[in-house]
Amino acid sequence: MITATSIAQIRRVITAWKKDTRTICLVPTMGFFHDGHVALMKHGQQRADKVVVSLFVNPAQFGPAEDLDSYPQNLQTDMQVAEEAGVDVLFHPAKAEIYTNDHQTTVCVTELSKGLCGQDRPQHFPGVATVVSKLFNIVEPDMAVFGKKDYQQLAVIKKMVADLNFNVEIIGHEIVREADGLAMSSRNAYLNKHERRDATILFKALTMVKQQVDMSPAYLESQPLLREAETFIIKNSNCTVDYLAIIDSSNLEPKSQAIGDCRIAGAIRINNKVRLIDNMAL
Repeated sequence: MITATSIAQIRRVITAWKKDTRTICLVPTMGFFHDGHVALMKHGQQRADKVVVSLFVNPAQFGPAEDLDSYPQNLQTDMQVAEEAGVDVLFHPAKAEIYTNDHQTTVCVTELSKGLCGQDRPQHFPGVATVVSKLFNIVEPDMAVFGKKDYQQLAVIKKMVADLNFNVEIIGHEIVREADGLAMSSRNAYLNKHERRDATILFKALTMVKQQVDMSPAYLESQPLLREAETFIIKNSNCTVDYLAIIDSSNLEPKSQAIGDCRIAGAIRINNKVRLIDNMAL
């Protein structure tokens, strides 16, 4: 596995691959790899000749009171995991390599970035869209794999690619979960034993709504379902609810009924500190 730390270095590798007509898959990450990341890498191997994993904790997508300084990192372990997964290049640039001191350009997908996580984190998705667009220009991949746990992010990236005519296929990979249903996330490392137990409450609440929808012969009104799910979370854990919403899978608009191609999405805070998200198709 090649470890590239500069744009010039990875472009030399990409140029050689393209001369040999190799197809390239990019897996953008912020590191601290878990089995969910490995699943994305393995899927990329199934789809392309070469897999590039970017590892960059992107400061532009963190708000001023968020966990940029404490975000979990372990470069040596990540390098080992990526190599064992068969990754061809790990691209690990420094901040100055991606953002110059006079960087002024931001990419913003306006409507899809507003609701859900974007409501409380207004700079998050512009930061994501900006760094991903830069990675696409640096790596020039044929395709890129993103996990569906960050479903709003996936929708934002798909819209950005369509609007800006990037020649990149965006692949959404199903959520990879722990045995008890908790969606795998680097931020799970923040949790102590009691918080880890509470963290499953979001998955349980989403599953409860899905079961109600699946069992009902009629279309169910969204608001009673969401109120019941929120009450369930508050009564059975030390968690607060940032949001719960039943949304259209394509445009993320709230749906008054659980009908058609829709999902339930939610975000919780455990002991008012660790924020976790999840979603599920209905």
